[in-house]
Amino acid sequence: MGLFSGLFRSRDAPTNSTAGSAYRFFLGGSTSGKPVNERSAMQMTAVYSCVRILSEAVAGLPLHLYRYSADGSKEKAVDNPLYFLLHDEPNPEMTSFVFRETLMTHLLLWGNGYAQIIRNGKGEVVALYPLMPNRMTVDRDDKGQLYYEYQTSSDEAHTMKGGTVRLKPTDVLHIPGLGFDGLVGYSPIAMAKNAIGMAIACEEYGAKFFANGATPGGLLEYPGTVKDPEKVRESWNKGFGGSSNSNKVAILEEGMKYTPISISPNEAQFLETRKFQINEIARIFRVPPHMVGDLEKSSFSNIEQQSLEFVKYTLEPWLIRWEQAMARVLISQNDKAAFFIKFNVDGLLRGDYASRMSGYATARQNGWMSANDIRELENLDRIPAVDGGDLYLINGNMTKLSDAGIFAADGKEEKSDEEVLELEEQDGDQSGNAGADTGEDAVSKRHNRRGKLV
Repeated sequence: MGLFSGLFRSRDAPTNSTAGSAYRFFLGGSTSGKPVNERSAMQMTAVYSCVRILSEAVAGLPLHLYRYSADGSKEKAVDNPLYFLLHDEPNPEMTSFVFRETLMTHLLLWGNGYAQIIRNGKGEVVALYPLMPNRMTVDRDDKGQLYYEYQTSSDEAHTMKGGTVRLKPTDVLHIPGLGFDGLVGYSPIAMAKNAIGMAIACEEYGAKFFANGATPGGLLEYPGTVKDPEKVRESWNKGFGGSSNSNKVAILEEGMKYTPISISPNEAQFLETRKFQINEIARIFRVPPHMVGDLEKSSFSNIEQQSLEFVKYTLEPWLIRWEQAMARVLISQNDKAAFFIKFNVDGLLRGDYASRMSGYATARQNGWMSANDIRELENLDRIPAVDGGDLYLINGNMTKLSDAGIFAADGKEEKSDEEVLELEEQDGDQSGNAGADTGEDAVSKRHNRRGKLV
C-alpha cells in the first residue's frame, strides 16, 4: 500500500518528494551487459573529455562579486570577504579553480554539486568544502522542511568516525542539475547508461580483437576423433593467439582444417559504431563534436560559430545555475539587493585580433569606451588619467538630433561673408555680334542677363 500511496500522493503535500534522489543506476546494469556507473563511465575517453572540457571551462572563468553603485553602475566588491572566497581560495586546502572544477565534475557525473558552508559567529561565510554527492541524501522532515544527510567516512579524515551528519539548507551550497522535482538533479550518466554501456562494449570488443592478434575466432576441424580437445585448443592459442603471435603461419597436420566463424569488424561496422557512440556521448553533454576530436563536419568557416554556440547554449545554462545557487545561500537576504555574483565570459567570446581592434575603434570613436576600458579588456596597463586614459571621445562632426534645425527654429538667416558666384547667361544668336556693340552697351546687357548661383 505504501508504494501506491507514494505514486498517487497529492502535489500540495510534498512529503518525501525528494525520496527519488537515491536513484542511481538500478545496480548499474545496461542493455549492452556492461556495468555503468560514474567511475566506469570516466574510463570512456569521450565521457572523460566532455567532463573535463566543461569542468575546466567553468573553473577557468573569472568569478567576481559585484556591488551596485548609487548611479546604477557596478563595481567589484573586493573589500567583501566573500570576494576572496569565490575568486581566490574557498578554503585553505584548495584554490578557486580546483574547487569549481571538482564541483562541476560532481554535477556532470552525479547531477548534483554539494559544498558545506562554514560560517562564523556573525553568520558570514568563511569557507566552502566540497562534499561527495553519492554520500548525500536530500529529504524532508515531518514538518516538510528540507534537510541534508551526509554519510561521513574515516577515509576523509582519520579523526572522524563513520556516521551521519544532518545539515541545514543554509549550511549547504547545492547546485542541482536537470531533475524532476526542482530540488535534486539526476545523473546524466545514469540517464544515458545504455549509450555509454554500448560505447564501453565497443571499446572492449576492439581491445580483445587486437589482443587476439586481429584474427577472429574459428573452428579447428579434424577428420577423426580428437582424444584431448582442451590440449589442442591450448596448443593453438599458445602458438597463434595474442598480438605477439599475429601473422604467424600455422601448420595443420593429419587433415586438420581451420574455419573462421566470427564476422570481421568491417562487417560489424565496428569503426562506424564507435564513431557514432562518441557523437552520442557528446550529445549527452551538449559538447560540439570538434571539441572532443571529431572534426569530420567542422571547417574553417563554421568552427568559430560552433565555439560561440558552445558558450551560449552549453556553458551559459551551467553558469546561471552556479550564479543563482551561490547567490541564494552565500549572500544574505539584506545584501541581495546590493550584491550579485557573476562569471565573466568575455574571454571566451573574444574574436580574432583584427575583429577586436575594429570593434574597439568603433567603441572609442563613439564615446562609450575609453582607452583604459579597452586596455583592461586586453590585459594591458592603464594609462594615467592625466594623460587622457579615462577620456571618452566622440567624433566632432556629429551633433545632437535636436540641434540639427537650430537655425530654422530662430527664424533668422544670418548674413554670410562668403562670395556669391554669378553666372553669365549668353544667347547663342548674339554671340557672334558681340563685337559690333559698344563697350557700354555690352556691359549693361551683361548686367541684365546675370543670375545668382545659390
